[in-house]
Amino acid sequence: MKYFFLSAGWEIGRVWELGGLWNETAWRRRPAIRHLSLGIVEQGEKLWLYQVEDAVLMLEVKPPEDSQRGAIAQVILKRLIDAEQALQILANAETLLQNR
Repeated sequence: MKYFFLSAGWEIGRVWELGGLWNETAWRRRPAIRHLSLGIVEQGEKLWLYQVEDAVLMLEVKPPEDSQRGAIAQVILKRLIDAEQALQILANAETLLQNR
């Protein structure tokens, strides 16, 4: 499994795998992406932890449509982290969040 942190309210768009964009017809399913109930606060911003399957290489994420971040339309996450790195970030976080 791979992990990433995403700002609260941001949405996941396109997903890439080794062969290019995730093809739901070929895979016969959507990519496995789970919003976990753990997060951190970094520089005053809530970041939630997500888990994705190993086949996922990159993800497109987008801010909420009503956000004041007009200059940012989307971001491509290319550096997903492993479980050890996610635990290290959570352990060193100044503020840990838990969504129940």
